Amino acid sequence: MQALFIGVLLLFVPARLLSSVGVGAPPPFGVVQGIGVALTVAGVVLALSCVLTFVRIGKGTPAPFDPPRRLVNRGPYSFLRNPMYVGAGAALAGAALYYRSLPLFAYAAAFMLAAHLFVVAYEEPVLRAKFGDDYAAYCRRVARWLPHARASTGKAEGGAA
Repeated sequence: MQALFIGVLLLFVPARLLSSVGVGAPPPFGVVQGIGVALTVAGVVLALSCVLTFVRIGKGTPAPFDPPRRLVNRGPYSFLRNPMYVGAGAALAGAALYYRSLPLFAYAAAFMLAAHLFVVAYEEPVLRAKFGDDYAAYCRRVARWLPHARASTGKAEGGAA
């Protein structure tokens, strides 16, 4: 029964959604599809590791009704402040490559823009209010979207967050 549920949610529904916007079966498997699969898998693994890090270190979840009780700044969050969004965006971009779909790639770009606006307008102010100086120091050390180059001391070098 679980296999049927997963098959419907992960295969049947996405296939119907893609076909409803004119995306059919992908071209024969080739290099582009291989890169797409690799990017999708890497994105999913990153996003799932973020969820586990929230539970293990933050003592909460990504859900707004059960947010982390501690500042999560280890694991994937030691390299980026928003790796869960980056992982989800990578998974979407990988699917766009796999299907060679410009509309799906545009959706991935729109997702990342929406994530950026949400992070800047809502998430960061809430985290600043909740975690204060610890969050401010974390923001100075760790970039929002792309990892900083690391200095020999292990601290992040300058650059836009």
